[in-house]
Amino acid sequence: MHDDGTVSISVNGGHRRVMAGMTIAELAAELGLEPTKVAVERNMEIVPRSTLTDVRVEDGDDFEIVTFVGGG
Repeated sequence: MHDDGTVSISVNGGHRRVMAGMTIAELAAELGLEPTKVAVERNMEIVPRSTLTDVRVEDGDDFEIVTFVGGG
């Protein structure tokens, strides 16, 4: 954790700093995404959607976040 209370992470290949202790659902919301409509991979492992409100972001995490797009 940095002196300002943030951690450094990577989201879809881009580096960002976010508040320490935030959940993955909170991260998705901060990115403007609806947590119920995303698929998340954290450090090359799929995170079950049912746990997004429980799993905390940690310093050095590498996320790939994709959204579902409807249509036909």
